[in-house]
Amino acid sequence: MNYRPLGRTGVQVSELCLGCMTFGARDDGAAWRRPGGSTEPKEAHEIINRAIDAGINFIDTANVYSRGRSEEIIGSALKNNGQRSRIILATKVQGRMADDDPNAAGSSRRHIIEQCHASLRRLQTDYIDLYQLHRPQSDIPIDEKLRAFDDLIKAGKVRYIGTSTFAAWQVVESLWASKELGLNRIICEQPPYNILDRRIERELIPMAKTYGIGIIPWSPIAQGLLTGKYRRDRMPDEGRYTDVDNLPVVHSRRLTADVFDVIDRLDPIAKKKECTMAQLALAWVLGQPGITSPIIGPRTLEQLEDNLGSLEVVLTATELAQIDEIVPPRSMVTLFYEADFGPHQHKW
Repeated sequence: MNYRPLGRTGVQVSELCLGCMTFGARDDGAAWRRPGGSTEPKEAHEIINRAIDAGINFIDTANVYSRGRSEEIIGSALKNNGQRSRIILATKVQGRMADDDPNAAGSSRRHIIEQCHASLRRLQTDYIDLYQLHRPQSDIPIDEKLRAFDDLIKAGKVRYIGTSTFAAWQVVESLWASKELGLNRIICEQPPYNILDRRIERELIPMAKTYGIGIIPWSPIAQGLLTGKYRRDRMPDEGRYTDVDNLPVVHSRRLTADVFDVIDRLDPIAKKKECTMAQLALAWVLGQPGITSPIIGPRTLEQLEDNLGSLEVVLTATELAQIDEIVPPRSMVTLFYEADFGPHQHKW
């Protein structure tokens, strides 16, 4: 395992980040409204332990994943294995945590501070290494969010702050506000980035390089679309995109004919490399300029082992050029920013 600096902080994080959205099996039938679930605590503990054994020291979750169960599972795992001091532990805030309380979501100062304390309890820790705004929220000024984060840092409850799925201009706005007000600044952004959607290469990555912002991509295998299991002529029995007729708009619009065209053209490259398509997709993200640590989201130990195999895949200049021909730089064939889909977004 190699390690990379997290933005300009000097903190070294593993080149793969363990994402824990799947942790916390749930049977409430609200999978699309309440993100998370499907991995039982026992296997989740095994995944965390195996990831740490492999050298991963970066773990990412969010308060909204299974309404806190993901954080609870991580907290108990790190307490049992005694590895908390070695881990750069990241979580996020903004998602809806109660259905009957209008203040139980969003990025108000009230919600940020309240949920930080709740996350600390669930994670069984005294501090959060990286606390992130889960999504932009334009109706709350950035200075209110930054002041809440700054107070949490000064109180020793948070060490660094970041954002997730912010546009380049929103990140720069936050940097400007921090400078003007003398507040701690964000050190990383967590955007969607994969072979199917390369738009962050236009503005976000150049901005991040300029200002020393770490980039921690989510969905590097395109929520499973780049595993190769979804094909034009066959669909698997299990998976996020199997029940096409009942998918929410945000997911159904991602599964297009162009996606199948890309998968068909990537297949021979993966076969020639003697790797899985998921490993090819991960290795591609790992090798892109400006990337800190792609977030993997294994639901099973088997998937984790496959993801770890991407570290052994090195793409040649010829293979990178072939991928650029399939999906040109700065372009996309399907959409991964929720803002692309209009006002119907998740009611988290």
